[in-house]
Amino acid sequence: MELINALGRRKSAVARVYVNSGKGNITINERPLEVYFKEETLHYIVRQALELTNTLGMFDIKVNLDGGGQKGQAEALRLAIARALCKIDAEQYRPVLKSNGLLTRDPREVERKKPGQPGARKRFQFSKR
Repeated sequence: MELINALGRRKSAVARVYVNSGKGNITINERPLEVYFKEETLHYIVRQALELTNTLGMFDIKVNLDGGGQKGQAEALRLAIARALCKIDAEQYRPVLKSNGLLTRDPREVERKKPGQPGARKRFQFSKR
């Protein structure tokens, strides 16, 4: 199998994924998954696409992660892995991933702060007199 790459984004996080056949190692920015993400819930989010398609030990995944927080990075990585699996075998993996909502990019972003206000939505206290 040749090297397959995919891109995933969430909030301001960007995940570039390179998938190759192997033993199931996930390396993020030159570090193992367990070292990069400390929380078990983030491990579950990252592995979700692989568990749904029963490919957990089949591919070695090398990841470049940039921007955002930990949760945003984990979800960007999940999307990138799901897209890479679709490139590998769309007929087999796409229906499962699509029905679980893993191929949809979450469009929500942080709303910008407006001038003359303390935040994006918050206003200073109004005084009539």
